[in-house]
Amino acid sequence: MTAPFQVSETTRRGILVGGVALTAVAALWASTQEDLRSAAPQIPDPTQGNSAMSSITTQDGTQIFYKDWGPRDAQPIVFHHGWPLTGDDWDTQMLFFLGKGYRVIAHDRRGHGRSSQTSTGHDMDIYAADVAAVVSALDLKGAIHIGHSTGGGEAARYVAQHGKARTAKLVLIGAVPPVMAKTATNPDGIPIDVLDGIRAGLAANRSAFYWDFIVAFYGYNRPGVTVNEQVRLNWWRQAMMGAANAQYECVKAFSETDFTEDLKRIDAPTLVLHGDDDQIVPIARSALLSAKLVKHGTLKVYPGLPHGMCTTHADRINADLLAFIRS
Repeated sequence: MTAPFQVSETTRRGILVGGVALTAVAALWASTQEDLRSAAPQIPDPTQGNSAMSSITTQDGTQIFYKDWGPRDAQPIVFHHGWPLTGDDWDTQMLFFLGKGYRVIAHDRRGHGRSSQTSTGHDMDIYAADVAAVVSALDLKGAIHIGHSTGGGEAARYVAQHGKARTAKLVLIGAVPPVMAKTATNPDGIPIDVLDGIRAGLAANRSAFYWDFIVAFYGYNRPGVTVNEQVRLNWWRQAMMGAANAQYECVKAFSETDFTEDLKRIDAPTLVLHGDDDQIVPIARSALLSAKLVKHGTLKVYPGLPHGMCTTHADRINADLLAFIRS
């Protein structure tokens, strides 16, 4: 017969010590978790204008993603991105102006980035209406609107047709207005076969087409210019997030829309920035004309800078934007 298991005094002391140690560890773990929860960033109420990830729903049910950083009571700056990118293309500017005390907002155009991949609505009238919906939802007043490339057209149409009462200033950077495509009334515009080539490249192999398109966008094909592979990959990443159909139809929107009457209607002080080596939106067909059409326009030309100068020369562009906004 097996004798009953006997617990020695030494074993009892070990169990007691071990129990105390486990209790201490458990208490330390619980305390650490509470500290981590306290230190973790809190997701703000979207209605307070500080939401890191938010969206609004338009009348046709489209979800428009936006980023909204900074104090709700600060002057808002709204950034409009170019084709075929997202609001992320403005991250450098958003962080800069956030640090200066502004409230900064950037949305993804419908069919682009994190917004709904809709089958309809890919024209400038709808793009501008979507911006109006975001501005209204956030109740932005006295805003500065900054648009690059296609975003410049979007911003101009928004300010002219929706945003006069809510807009303090407008900035157009490498922007497509007044009209890009060659027509009977715009004989110096870009030939339609060039634009058809963009559509054909997108449809045939979007990934490869965009990877090559980036080279001229940033002027990486110029002598002595080194390709920044991280910048190139970030551009490609944003482009591939969007819907192919939306990006395809947006080519017509950015190239064939005539913004002449929009520009004439804009009362807000307008700064027009453009690099004179822009290979995507040639300066002679855009900025040199737009600056004359707005009522209170200021033109600044950057010798030798490319279409993507907000990235390649962010320090210079940011400084000039800040000076204009504060003026």
